[in-house]
Amino acid sequence: MDALPPFAAVVLAGGRAVRLGGRAKPQLQVGGHTMLAAVLTAVADAEVRIVVGPHQPVPRGVVLVREEPPGGGPVPALRAGLAGVTQNVVAVLAGDLPFLTTEVVSGLRERLTGDGVLVVDATGRDQLLLGVWRTPALRAAVGGIGGPTSMRAALSPLAVRRWRPEAPAGGPAPWTDCDTPADLARARAHRPG
Repeated sequence: MDALPPFAAVVLAGGRAVRLGGRAKPQLQVGGHTMLAAVLTAVADAEVRIVVGPHQPVPRGVVLVREEPPGGGPVPALRAGLAGVTQNVVAVLAGDLPFLTTEVVSGLRERLTGDGVLVVDATGRDQLLLGVWRTPALRAAVGGIGGPTSMRAALSPLAVRRWRPEAPAGGPAPWTDCDTPADLARARAHRPG
């Protein structure tokens, strides 16, 4: 197989996490590591890793930026992250994916056609913050948006391929995120710390 092109990773790690009591969700631990650390480990081979969100601990070499306005949502956050990307391919990921693996990110990169590829979960729902994109197309899609816009609306003009990776038998799927206390408890039960 040909070598995959180099890529950047933009991790959206903001949001108010209201359902989790307003705690910094990406900094919550699952399996002895923060969820953000798990995501950054899955993209350790990216040429640049950019975390978008409020001030928080990030590993050395990871760039931390803030969207404008702060707390403005995923589209402004993505735009802020893309400002630091020079690679033609970018992984866009949520910061609360404790079971994301390098294999899933590589699988997305291998399947990149058109403007992008994203994961579809077991219910058929697009996981908009678990995908790999051609940077120019993504930048064009979010660049001219002013005012509140959903990620779904921003990405709708793009040619997107969908992929459903295998979930490990008896284990959590790589798209498992943690939005509620029950989600977090289930994740911790699968991977105790």
